[in-house]
Amino acid sequence: MKTRQFIASVLASFAGLIIASSAWCAGGVSGKVTVTGQVSKAKVINMSSEPGCAKMYTTPPTSEDVVTGQGGALENVVVYISAGDSTESTPPSQPAKLVQKGCRFDHHITAMQAGQEIEIINTDSTSHNIHPIPTSNREWNKAQPPGTPPIEEKFAREEFIPVKCNIHPWMRGYIAVMKTSHYAVTGADGSFSLNNLPPGKYTITAWQETLGKLTQEVTITGNETAPINFNFTGK
Repeated sequence: MKTRQFIASVLASFAGLIIASSAWCAGGVSGKVTVTGQVSKAKVINMSSEPGCAKMYTTPPTSEDVVTGQGGALENVVVYISAGDSTESTPPSQPAKLVQKGCRFDHHITAMQAGQEIEIINTDSTSHNIHPIPTSNREWNKAQPPGTPPIEEKFAREEFIPVKCNIHPWMRGYIAVMKTSHYAVTGADGSFSLNNLPPGKYTITAWQETLGKLTQEVTITGNETAPINFNFTGK
């Protein structure tokens, strides 16, 4: 009996060392996404048809098709592993959230994993109509009056899904459904990071809704963080 317990203890310790070693060897990539050249100018949104939303802005809001910052930093770009990710992960138990606030989608890009639940919340005092328009997933179209519970849905397959409100035509965004758990959406400074990558060769893709996709390959050999930058050309 003692011999069996000893063997079990040794095996458990060995498994722990393997897990710890894998975690210690995990690396990552980080960098910045920028754009050079001419890009479409943001359009002013006229919300006069919804005074309750319009009064929430001191200056009129603008469209978010292409949002740039200092030094050409590009916001709302989805950066993800498109090849080489052999790790299998279950979808997060915590739902992704898409909030409607001020008759806008907050955020313009909502990233989530395939099979993960998404909660769509209306914080406005007016009704919205949520209408994702996928090509690989099930399409649906649901009204959401103010004060009603969140809409709960899932998407089974990876896809960049346009989403709109049929009541307010300026309300447009994307739900980015990822196959991998390694993804990020750039903020105002264009930066991103993908962490906890085991050693291996990866293809990293940057997707922007009007400028398209850029890809790069990187090899992670240990626990280093490899620098990767993407630069889109304006159209």
